[in-house]
Amino acid sequence: MIELAWQFLVVIALVLGANYIRWRWVESLNYDALWFAIPLASAETLAYIGLILFTINLWKTRDVPQQAPPRLINECVEDPGVGGRPIKVDIFLTTYNEEEELVRLSIRDAKRVSYPHPINICIHVLDDGRRPSMQQVAMQEGVGYITRSNNVGFKAGNLRNAMEQTSGDFMVICDADTRLFSTFLEHTLGYFRDPDVAWVQTPQWFYDLPEGVTLPVRLRKRYGCIGAWAGRAVEHLIGPVRIGADPFVNDPQMFYDVIQRRRNWANAAFCCGAGSVHRREAVMQAALRSFGLAVEHEVGKYTRQIPDAALREDFSDAMRTQMVLEQELTPYKFHVSEDIYTSIVLHNDAERRWKSVLHPQVESKMLSPQDLLTWMIQRFKYAGGTLDIALRDNPLFRGYMRPAQRAMYLTTFWSYLGCLWNVVFLAAPIIYLFTGIAPLSSYSGAFYWHALPFIILTELAFMVGTWGVRSWDGKASYLSFFSINFRALWTVLRGKKIKFHVTPKERQEGNFLNLVIPQLTVIVLTLAGLLYGAWRVYVQGAQDELPNLIVNVVWGLNNVFAMLPMVRAALWKPEEDVLVAPHGSQAQTA
Repeated sequence: MIELAWQFLVVIALVLGANYIRWRWVESLNYDALWFAIPLASAETLAYIGLILFTINLWKTRDVPQQAPPRLINECVEDPGVGGRPIKVDIFLTTYNEEEELVRLSIRDAKRVSYPHPINICIHVLDDGRRPSMQQVAMQEGVGYITRSNNVGFKAGNLRNAMEQTSGDFMVICDADTRLFSTFLEHTLGYFRDPDVAWVQTPQWFYDLPEGVTLPVRLRKRYGCIGAWAGRAVEHLIGPVRIGADPFVNDPQMFYDVIQRRRNWANAAFCCGAGSVHRREAVMQAALRSFGLAVEHEVGKYTRQIPDAALREDFSDAMRTQMVLEQELTPYKFHVSEDIYTSIVLHNDAERRWKSVLHPQVESKMLSPQDLLTWMIQRFKYAGGTLDIALRDNPLFRGYMRPAQRAMYLTTFWSYLGCLWNVVFLAAPIIYLFTGIAPLSSYSGAFYWHALPFIILTELAFMVGTWGVRSWDGKASYLSFFSINFRALWTVLRGKKIKFHVTPKERQEGNFLNLVIPQLTVIVLTLAGLLYGAWRVYVQGAQDELPNLIVNVVWGLNNVFAMLPMVRAALWKPEEDVLVAPHGSQAQTA
């Protein structure tokens, strides 16, 4: 019923939105200030397209049925001739410069992974830091240690090197801080009974986020029983509310339990790295096919102009041998976003049509960013890597993905382009408040009749569609990300390579207010504009501008409140360092 209510409400909201966009272009533009009116109307149109894509993404939840864990490998493959031996799994713990004791904790949790049938589990520390101390930790814990002489390809190269030295049927990808639950394999390997499932991604959850306090508890402390009653009433209306939780808005519930999970029906949930398990056959087949296509492409560049067929064939054979030697076989794409890039390669496979699964339950936990600098490094890497793929190797107009899969990937790419129109949304009320120039011909009754129903229905629809998720935090973060995403977009457009920075696992000390100068600028200019606009209307007597002022005051305050969480994150300090989570935390639904 909730899903039907969400679909009903969002369809109405989209219809009202289409009417609003039509009205904006046809009837409301301020022709005396087209320099302002057209950019804002364009931004609203692009944001509306994003709303359509996001609606498609969230349209329905269709989990892949979880199956019993297989006993033998022949239950997971298409070839009936494969022998009935126990399954072999390699657990890869990738590390570069993380603290040895942090990795030791991850090793010990990996050693506790159990399975209801005989199974061969091999744990390997993949150390790109080439540290004797890390090798000693691996020896002490009785697990494998794999390193290499260089760091080519960064994490993807590290994984390729490990694949060359191991032979597991399946590979579990972990970061240095990934704390696997004992049920990890028992709950995920069953999906591989379908021989076309290439990988299973589990939610990335954190064991070090401040839990905060619930709204009823906070209000009880201040206002007693009446406050607790009011808090419960609010939570019944809008879902759970926690005060003081997750200063960096790392709560992954919106991403994994809503966005990724609702891509299962389209076979479009992409790999996110840590906490995923991969079928070796799928990764290698896709890599070999990609390798062959790359060789043929290079050969074609040199031979297609040769008119003589026999000579062209001889020269092609010679060139092909040379290209094979020069090309690299890369099971995981050498890219800062190797996880989503590899997902695209597998989803684009013409012959196997590999499938992916987002497993909806938490099967591991890890460390979250502990300071704003670390958080911004991570977000810049995500944004830059995704935009680099979108602008340089876009899969949307080529390859073999189905339309629904293309729509899901387009949603991801489009979301990172949102910095372009978010800048306009942040600047628009500031421009009006200081200049008195409105982008609309007037904020009359027609504006309210077109805008308010659209806004109210949209908020109501997404409140129902994301029930129980802190949706305001997500919207605020999306708006306040504008500076990070804009810097990533500018870096990609200039042709600069997005560098692979290992996300620090320890809190970085220092003052981080310099990192939120763009957000502080928006706050200061908006508040100053509010004061100036009020002075102009009430002191200078521009009473006819009051409707315009009301709209822009509400708009501007919304922008200010959206910027505040990032500013608070710059000042946040943990009460105490968190490294160890109590072992045996129960898996929970994402």
